[in-house]
Amino acid sequence: MAPQPTEAKQRAILERLDKFSRFTDSSISLPFTRFKIGVEAVVGLVPVVGDVIGLAMSGYVLLEAQRAGASKEVKRRMLRNVGIDFVGGLLPVFGDAFDAVYKANTRNTRLLKNYLEKELAVEPPPPPFNWRMVIGLSVLFAVVTGGVVLMF
Repeated sequence: MAPQPTEAKQRAILERLDKFSRFTDSSISLPFTRFKIGVEAVVGLVPVVGDVIGLAMSGYVLLEAQRAGASKEVKRRMLRNVGIDFVGGLLPVFGDAFDAVYKANTRNTRLLKNYLEKELAVEPPPPPFNWRMVIGLSVLFAVVTGGVVLMF
């Protein structure tokens, strides 16, 4: 079993993936709109070959998820996103628009980020033991017991 990556390595992976998913999914602004597309959508304009190149780019995100120590469930969901993006991109005419809208790398980066944020969440330390209350209750118990013994 491979050792778990450190928190610093996981954060570095997330930073790389943020930049990568922005580049592949939303680095190019469309004029006169607020919509952005990425390099993957542009490369996807080349029939079949462009979609295979897009699939390879999406594979990088999966590789980084493996390096970050993502769970099997997260990687399975990421693989599903990649598959949907690839098959959707193969559709004639509509595939290119689908590639521009679906943004699988951004989805997968978000999945990994959410998973790692839960994993990296620091549990608060347990509250300190309340010795004052224990001592106070012990003294109270001793006084009550002593009073009961003196009465009889």
